[in-house]
Amino acid sequence: MSGAGGWDDPRQVRRVQAAGDAAWDPGAWPFALPPVAQLLAEGLELAPGVTFLVGENGSGKSTLVEAIAEAAGLNPEGGSPNALHSTRRTESPLGSMLTLVRGHSARRWGYFLRAETMHGLYTYLESVGTGPRLHEMSHGESFLEVLTERFDQTGFYVMDEPEAALSFTSCLALVDLLARLATAGAQVVCATHSPLLTALPGATILELGEHGFAPVGWEDLALVQHWRGYLDDPRRYLRHVLEEDGRGADG
Repeated sequence: MSGAGGWDDPRQVRRVQAAGDAAWDPGAWPFALPPVAQLLAEGLELAPGVTFLVGENGSGKSTLVEAIAEAAGLNPEGGSPNALHSTRRTESPLGSMLTLVRGHSARRWGYFLRAETMHGLYTYLESVGTGPRLHEMSHGESFLEVLTERFDQTGFYVMDEPEAALSFTSCLALVDLLARLATAGAQVVCATHSPLLTALPGATILELGEHGFAPVGWEDLALVQHWRGYLDDPRRYLRHVLEEDGRGADG
């Protein structure tokens, strides 16, 4: 047997789908979100390499990546399968309702990196003595340190808006890391608002919205079009925003 799903399938995770015994209220959060409803109804076939989830705030990006990370056995607050820290659970119950169909040669190593819980992850890593004093670094430096030290082998990696901590140059370094991971056979699922990251050659981009989720080309992403328009003429965008709050485009 060969090809997708065969013994030579290189994917760490072939598919994310609802567990056989999962039950939920379709009118309740987060199950009423169209991307979540689509995932539970249809499942999600994951491509090799890097998959980006893109959409407006509230579209369900973080909800999906948190749940996928939890279904993969990763700490929902960030870290590897061995990370045991927990502060306050804020994740939805979706993770307990999903199951992953893994590749035949999949490794159990993985890592979940999410910008909003990095303080707790750093505290945990320092408490168990694994690595440098992350709290003594800048936010961006510590983020890159974790990326380079933990995202270093074939496995399944999940990221939630990693660009939040990174400068333009550091985002380029992250693109290079993602490309090297994909080449080495790792698989990455990343929620992002970054047109820079999503320009990674060969990546799969899923745009989330009221339609659910669907693949889209980088050029057709709404966020790419908005950033192009804004950088071309910031005043055209700011005029509307500042007029709405009564300040006017010129202050």
